[in-house]
Amino acid sequence: MPVSSVSSVTVRTPPLTPSVVVVGAGPRGTGFLERIAANARSLYDGLPLDIHLVDPHPPGAGRVWRRDQSSLLWMNSMAEDVTMFTDDTVALAGPVRHGPALHEWARDIREGKARLSAESEAAEAALAPSEAGLRAEITALTGQTFPSRRVQSAYLSWVYEQTVAALPPGVTVHQHRTDAVRVSGPRGGRQRVWLADRTEPLLADLVVLTLGHLDAEPDAEQVELSRFAAEHGLIHLPPDFTADSDLSALPAGEPVLVRGFGLAFVDLMVLVTEGRGGRYSGSAGHDNGELVYHPSGREPVLYVGSRRGVPYHSKIGYGLDGERPPLPRFLGPEQIDALLSRPEPPDFRRDVRPLVDKELGFAHYHRLFTAHPERTRADWTDFEEKYAAADPGSPELDALVGAAVPDPADRLDLAALDRPLDGLRFDSYDALQDGLRDYIRADLARRHDPAHSADLAVFLGLLSVYGQLIRLGDLGDPGGSWHGFFSYLASGPPGPRLRQLLALSRAGVVRFLGADMSVEADGRRGIFRAGSAAVPGEYVEARALVEARLPDPSPERTRSPLLRALYEEGAAAISAGLVRVDPDDGRLLERDGTPHPRRFALGPYTTARSSGAFTRPRTGGPAFRQNDATARAALTLLAGLARPPAAPPAGAPPPAAPSTDASAPQPPDGLPVRS
Repeated sequence: MPVSSVSSVTVRTPPLTPSVVVVGAGPRGTGFLERIAANARSLYDGLPLDIHLVDPHPPGAGRVWRRDQSSLLWMNSMAEDVTMFTDDTVALAGPVRHGPALHEWARDIREGKARLSAESEAAEAALAPSEAGLRAEITALTGQTFPSRRVQSAYLSWVYEQTVAALPPGVTVHQHRTDAVRVSGPRGGRQRVWLADRTEPLLADLVVLTLGHLDAEPDAEQVELSRFAAEHGLIHLPPDFTADSDLSALPAGEPVLVRGFGLAFVDLMVLVTEGRGGRYSGSAGHDNGELVYHPSGREPVLYVGSRRGVPYHSKIGYGLDGERPPLPRFLGPEQIDALLSRPEPPDFRRDVRPLVDKELGFAHYHRLFTAHPERTRADWTDFEEKYAAADPGSPELDALVGAAVPDPADRLDLAALDRPLDGLRFDSYDALQDGLRDYIRADLARRHDPAHSADLAVFLGLLSVYGQLIRLGDLGDPGGSWHGFFSYLASGPPGPRLRQLLALSRAGVVRFLGADMSVEADGRRGIFRAGSAAVPGEYVEARALVEARLPDPSPERTRSPLLRALYEEGAAAISAGLVRVDPDDGRLLERDGTPHPRRFALGPYTTARSSGAFTRPRTGGPAFRQNDATARAALTLLAGLARPPAAPPAGAPPPAAPSTDASAPQPPDGLPVRS
């Protein structure tokens, strides 16, 4: 046989099927997979592909939205404001694939036009006849319902099943219900993803980290507070996901200091009141009726405070009719391009925040002038022209607004919104309780009154701003202050939860501590003590302290061995506690700032974090845009690997076999962990 014939036979080894490993199968991982399905036919052209999903929790819902948590826990969005599907408001390079929002999906389930996912059906079948099942909740669901998290879990599970079904032939999904503990491999070759339950790694041509919210080791202050609690027989619960915390340690009838007044506190409030047998009577609607709380006797007494000293603003309880503000106006692609083109990196406080404030003010006043012109004293065209010319925070802008908007309640004061208790002092804690209840009632009334629809326009402005800041990466929110303000103003609890808070306050189950809450450990008396600027010189003592907030996602303290290994090995750069990524396509940046060609990261632990893995319909969905960009980059790379090279001419020497990095060092059997 001629040598050339032998060579030709030798190089005809079938190529390896390209593979991608997605670590994290919750909503963000599902959203990325949906974009793979949407783009594969145009970018991947019928080629084979293996997709490995690694997550110990159910695909679609993941950890945060898993079904097996209390049915008392709600989403903080109405059903009509939740979708996992793109629409024509999302700036996509790939195709739009329409699908139902949460309330539309529930309607389809009720009408028999859709079925629950196989996982949800199995969970329903396992219920005892006396238990209220998921279908009962779906039957009662409307667009204005705040659904339970188990309803959202079923929706996400259904979206995942639909997404897998939409993948083209040849694309195979493999589930691994375990943790990923390490990623290794050369920049130009196949990656290895080591799993907790096997000794051999998954080989991947690229890796996408959609890790979601992460657990973390406590910081120095929390370590010291835990040590103090152990030494004196006290209770200290560090930052955690409230649904995962062991709250049984909090004793009935005793004071508990709670630091944090956001959504983690709301979960805590629910679980130690209704979750311990308490109940409400009265109207929970949006009228003037008040709820009455009937204790079970097993509740602790929660003394709650925070930096602001007030709960997050209530969700807005009406829709926006009429003209929407034309956003973006002052912070859009043109302004972001200009900031990125500067020779020196932009400073957030000096260069970015003024544009943010001007954008929010534009949204507010556009709505006020167009929807409530009787409360203004100027022509909108004239006002807009002068507003555009004035510098944010300038005396000229203040004078313009003061002359055109006579009622101070109709003016946008972002500083007062952010710190409503600044400078306020109360004679006693009882006076503080009355003052905070008045504040919460006023917030509820305003956030459910369409006469103040400029507030909803500001909410839309916040979403627009968030979508633009993502392009700046770590320069768009240094230190996370903007994210915190966004969450406080736009991601607050449902109105009914604040009505429950008022009822608990009247019943004495919740007591307010005020702004700038301080906590100290009194070693002489062996007790925790808390105070605030609201009532100087007054303190509350307790034997229990709960930190009602999420853990810090910083890789320096993360409990994710995978992320910690990347950080320690220099394979992940950090900025303000977040993993740095290329804001254009989510590629992971190494410590020297170089994008890794085969590693991507999406989610709240990155510098390109968006306002959520799902969003309101027709609001641009920054996470959807990110998912699309990452999926298209991934498919472009994978397509190049999947297409075999052209056959060599007869007599040519055989090319080198494609490398799978089989000779690279591997951890010993039984130790699939960081070396």
